[in-house]
Amino acid sequence: MSSTKVIILLVGMMLVTYIPRAIPAVLLEKMKFGKKTEKFLKLIPYTAMTSLVVPGVFEVDAANPAIGIIGGAVAGVLAWFKCPVMVCVLGAIAVDFLIYFII
Repeated sequence: MSSTKVIILLVGMMLVTYIPRAIPAVLLEKMKFGKKTEKFLKLIPYTAMTSLVVPGVFEVDAANPAIGIIGGAVAGVLAWFKCPVMVCVLGAIAVDFLIYFII
């Protein structure tokens, strides 16, 4: 494959991934939502965090499932106190890491 085709392919892939991310960001700034919709939109990061963390809770260590359950509980507690999503994920990872090496 020639370098021109590779560059065209890369630019095409860039546009295909950038446009769906940019359109909502541009359009949502101009829109006004009701209170219930605003509350719903603010809860999306926590539901996304849950969908990412819960499957991993049960797959951390098949021999010792308590490691994953404790990590999931830490993520749940951090989310309950409305910590940022990244803090919840990193907190769960840190606790799992510590418990894994203690046990």
